[in-house]
Amino acid sequence: MSTTLARPSPPLLGRALAERLFDRLREATGDGVGITRESYGAGESLALDMVEAEARARGLHTARDAGANLVVTLAGSDPSLPVIACGSHLDSVPQGGNFDGAAGVIGGLMALSRFQEEGFAPRRGIALYALRGEESAWFGRAYMGSAALFGRLSAEDLATPHVNSGRPLIDCMREAGVEVERVARGERLLDPATIAAWLEIHIEQGPVLVARNLPVAIVTGIRGNIRHRAIECVGEAGHSGTIPRWLRRDAVFATAELITRLDRHWRTLLERGRDLVVTSGIIGTDPAEHALARIPGRLRFSMEARSQSTETLEAFYDLFLSECAGIGEERGVEFRLDRRLDSAPARMDEGWIERLRAGLRAMGLPDEPIPSGAGHDAAVFAQAGIPSAMIFVRNQHGSHNPAEAMEMDDFMLGAELLERSLREASA
Repeated sequence: MSTTLARPSPPLLGRALAERLFDRLREATGDGVGITRESYGAGESLALDMVEAEARARGLHTARDAGANLVVTLAGSDPSLPVIACGSHLDSVPQGGNFDGAAGVIGGLMALSRFQEEGFAPRRGIALYALRGEESAWFGRAYMGSAALFGRLSAEDLATPHVNSGRPLIDCMREAGVEVERVARGERLLDPATIAAWLEIHIEQGPVLVARNLPVAIVTGIRGNIRHRAIECVGEAGHSGTIPRWLRRDAVFATAELITRLDRHWRTLLERGRDLVVTSGIIGTDPAEHALARIPGRLRFSMEARSQSTETLEAFYDLFLSECAGIGEERGVEFRLDRRLDSAPARMDEGWIERLRAGLRAMGLPDEPIPSGAGHDAAVFAQAGIPSAMIFVRNQHGSHNPAEAMEMDDFMLGAELLERSLREASA
């Protein structure tokens, strides 16, 4: 007697696809500690190739655009209509986690694969973007891939050196297949009028959803930032035992005082109800010079401030410049600033926020909205005038580290909401 095995349901097929791709990405781009998919580098290119191969195997149309991003499309019956776009990035920070960015690409691929299997014929097309160059870790500039799409990379951006090799961004982009002449001219590689909306799934990179026991949430807005990648505090080196405090020009103590004062300003702004986070994530003296018995004459550090308010960012930056000048005079040092890097805050589309929240309620889930402290490509699409929205998925242990721990059950809920929303918006 023979038995016929039941075909797995579409959600189970989608889960199998997601688990397989996440596992393959981890195996292919693991660095022994975490995940390294360098922007416009080998790991990122390999990840794009793997997603493209999976999309083609499922009968979906794939192409690389002028920015060397992967675009997977399901054509609509009315090609005159702007398409619904979704996706995220595939690069990572050094020794990062496997879900940051990749969750959005895989979630979009799951939805398009499902539609293809069902024979769903949308009225307007659906495009999945696997974007390059979102992380700022490699060149100091965030959103490189999406910014290039809308002609927003400057000559200074393109000349920015790679943190390790020193090669300018434009050379690395050219090697990855970007049409850099068009990018350098500031030409738009993508017309915003051809995109009806941008939807992005992403892991939450903070602890809010874990603390509130929410599997998914809808993002209201994305913080902008002001950054300096390498500020140099220049004082004077000397013998630690022979120079009294009043004659010292100690770069470490001066920088420590600057950071302490910035922390006080941060606390004051928070007490006034302002949204702000401040970080100095890189700091150190030159290993070739520093010594136990040597007063450090030189120190380099980074400074980053993030807020949902441009006014708050500029107010804090003015305080930063004032403190640099004051401490420099008091301690006999000079703070030499490198190029200031800016990313503007972005508000997600109110209509889409409500649609997605209603979608969560229809799934029997809580619909509490939250802001995003981290930056995302959705900010660039929103600033280009495209209605944009984000779905956050709960993730333990933060992000930009190997301990990212998104649960597949949570991811499947976010992917289901994306699929429902794409289906409704494209029908």
